[in-house]
Amino acid sequence: MKTTLFFLLFSFNFAFGADMSEVIASYSADKGALDRKYPYLYTDATMARFTTFYKQKISDLEKISFESLDYDQRIDYILLKNRIQKDQYAFTNDKKSYEELKNNLDHTSLLNQYLDDRKGGKNLNAEALAFTFTAVKKSTQTKIDDLKNKANYDSWQKAEFASDMVKSLIRNLQEAYGFYKDYNPSYHWWMQEPQKELIKVLDTYQTALKGHFKNTLVKDDGSGIIGKPIGRDNLIYDLKSEFINYTPEELIAEANKQFTWCESEMLKASNQMGFGNDWKKALEKVKQTYVPPGQWQEDVNYFAKEAIDFLEKRDLITIPPMAKETWRTVMLSAEAQKQNPFFLGGEQIMVAYPTIDMSHDDKMMSLRGNNPHFSRATIQHELIPGHHLQQFMNQRFKTQRRPFYTPFWTEGWALYWEMNLWDKNFPRSPEDKVGMLFWRMHRCARIIFSLNYHLGNMSPQQCIDLLVDKVGHERANAEAEVRRSFTGRYGPLYQIAYMIGGLQFYSLKKSLVDSGKMSEKAFHDAILQQNSIPVELVKNILEQKPLTKDFETSWKFLK
Repeated sequence: MKTTLFFLLFSFNFAFGADMSEVIASYSADKGALDRKYPYLYTDATMARFTTFYKQKISDLEKISFESLDYDQRIDYILLKNRIQKDQYAFTNDKKSYEELKNNLDHTSLLNQYLDDRKGGKNLNAEALAFTFTAVKKSTQTKIDDLKNKANYDSWQKAEFASDMVKSLIRNLQEAYGFYKDYNPSYHWWMQEPQKELIKVLDTYQTALKGHFKNTLVKDDGSGIIGKPIGRDNLIYDLKSEFINYTPEELIAEANKQFTWCESEMLKASNQMGFGNDWKKALEKVKQTYVPPGQWQEDVNYFAKEAIDFLEKRDLITIPPMAKETWRTVMLSAEAQKQNPFFLGGEQIMVAYPTIDMSHDDKMMSLRGNNPHFSRATIQHELIPGHHLQQFMNQRFKTQRRPFYTPFWTEGWALYWEMNLWDKNFPRSPEDKVGMLFWRMHRCARIIFSLNYHLGNMSPQQCIDLLVDKVGHERANAEAEVRRSFTGRYGPLYQIAYMIGGLQFYSLKKSLVDSGKMSEKAFHDAILQQNSIPVELVKNILEQKPLTKDFETSWKFLK
């Protein structure tokens, strides 16, 4: 009776007196707990469990009285609803692929009970399990043999998904074996060889599945970069979930428009430097301004302080003393620079510069690509007012929103400052302008090549060539950039978020600051106190626009 009363009271409070920070924490904790409890997703039972989970979370959210929430909590409600729907959408896509390809695992269903038993820590009949493993090994070999007579998949993405399902099974079998073998002598005695033999044949099977697609479909264009283009429908969904009210084609058109502006400004700087309209010669001159080994880390600190002084002298933003005190510098290894040939930032600014073990050519490309005029534009992007200040504030304001991280806020804010500082004459010389414009052209190119790649219009090698030929990248740096874009830990929209997010903030500044409705400092401080959320919702907060529980994107920020 007491238990029933507790849950009735909990449901009542959840519906009518919801604390959205607790609801958000509950969703994140519950999802994380299920992900850890069911690491092997590819069974009917596990798929059904997650299907129920997402339906229940949406149902629970609908029970909350939206009208009873204050403005900030309404924002949190919209953010959480969007997050659940995004997670559900990704899961539904995986489930659809699983349903289509699960026949590849039908012979392994005997292992599902074993993996469930492991989660419960049950004492197993190792002798019977050894027979099961041996039977699955034989049936897996039959599956491998049957692939020769089975039609190839019509895409390498399907082949990889099928392969990944088997890889997941292997990982979970290895985890279960590691759990039992050291403290159960009988298990180890019976299972050592059956485990080894089954893992070996499953590994052969996943390799065979990975190559089981039509040869007419190009997977590697010669660049060696293998990504996973998601297609237009998924791009449209992802854009909508980021509250971006434009199609991929419209964003590509805007990127080309922005690139044209950059070229025009490049010509002005090139003429000032004495190179006429050959701006690539001006760019080459700037690349040659690199500093000798050993000096660069000191210059990085100088440029960081210069940017902070520039902001404070003009009273553009509040910079807490602790934020100025606590950032620090580290150097990227040669291996790390293969994917990140330039700065990375946050509390640590990670500096790309040649290391002793690089080849001569790689050293020169790293030197040229990280010259002072290029870097002056990016050090403030990585530190203050960029990523370090963002992260500092995110840890202190609206912390319940941290699960809703979006690169359109994070990278967009840092890129916005490159635009804003340009307007405020931060570049002191035509060489500085070339450095800033190089990066701005680079952000335009990221939109062009990444969206075209996911639309199926460009291959990785064509993306590399675009960066070399149109932007002026060193080839090794261009290869690293494209590899980072398509095989790193980045979502499909990450690379477009710099320029598009920056244009969102830039548009918002025009409507609120340039119009006189807010001071620039108040505008910047308010943004940093909202945490990392879609910029359209920041706009609604600053303008106090009415909100509905079914809020959808409508903002047209490109003019």
